[in-house]
Amino acid sequence: MRVNGRDIATLENADYIIPVGTYPVSVTFSPRFKRILPLIGNVPSRSGIRIHRGTKAEHSKGCILVSAAMEQQLTAEWLALQASNEPIKIIIENEN
Repeated sequence: MRVNGRDIATLENADYIIPVGTYPVSVTFSPRFKRILPLIGNVPSRSGIRIHRGTKAEHSKGCILVSAAMEQQLTAEWLALQASNEPIKIIIENEN
């Protein structure tokens, strides 16, 4: 995954790979995870795709997994951008 010109190490379940493309991101409360997390929009035929911490791709049913530290960093950065009405976009390249 590419964010603002930097590559972010991710894990994705091979059965639920997000198609290559550029996607908008918002930061909202996740009822499932009980915390504020990035939400990826406009994923074809899917909804509720989050970016959250995780260590095993097979535990994901479509979300993008990152380290716990990266989850905190991205969430904080994107909350600040969202507060200033800056658009947030990620690029999915599927090079995992």
